Amino acid sequence: MDYKGIITLTKNNRGIYDLDTTKGCKSGTKNNKNGCYNECYAAKCAKRYGYNFTETTIRKFIDIDHVIRIRNQIELIDMPFIRIGVNSDPSENWEHTINVISLIYGIKDIVIITKHWKSLTDSQLKKLAKYGVCINTSISALDSNDLITYRLSQYKRLSNNLRSILRVVTCDFNKNNLTGLNYDIIQDNLLKNENVIDTVFRISNNNELYKLGIIKAEKSMFMSNKVLLSKHSDRIFTGHCINCPDMCGLN
Repeated sequence: MDYKGIITLTKNNRGIYDLDTTKGCKSGTKNNKNGCYNECYAAKCAKRYGYNFTETTIRKFIDIDHVIRIRNQIELIDMPFIRIGVNSDPSENWEHTINVISLIYGIKDIVIITKHWKSLTDSQLKKLAKYGVCINTSISALDSNDLITYRLSQYKRLSNNLRSILRVVTCDFNKNNLTGLNYDIIQDNLLKNENVIDTVFRISNNNELYKLGIIKAEKSMFMSNKVLLSKHSDRIFTGHCINCPDMCGLN
């Protein structure tokens, strides 16, 4: 089934409040219905609950009362920010995302997470800068060379206008494997950028890179449960977001 096209404020298990302007990710599932790196957590959740993640649904306000209700909900949350881009990528429709932000900014900080499937125009970037948003550019050594180059360029371009964070999805690569070593070198270079967040890779037992010994992983605590994680460092935060030292780059 398709997602409903109505804006909602939702709290997930990690304690993040999302105000997704879209749901689903047509661009991210174009070549793989399981999403990025064959492990998209949002795609897995959508499949579990029967939602169609391979199409993008635009989420809108019904009327002015709906806007006021959402603004009141945002004011009462127990986190310093809301996030846009939890079960979607707002870059699928930047103009719509900016229109939504124009109606709810000024209450809590707003963090956008994106892979920049579509680039912001200069005009759109100026609008987002005016609203004081923080943009996390999601990237990984597992991306193609072209995508890494493109996303790094977007991250650096944004840094001239607003708070720009490089959100690196990291893995514990097997450096005794030639492919794993190459990935590790790329990852190390990504982590040398300024304003970087290190995000752990949640992996499944049947992941091809894991089975081939390119990625190492082990059962570790993620919030209150033990799951298969590929952690290259013990310093990576895996708890509830209220305790996170990074706060998606706001800290």
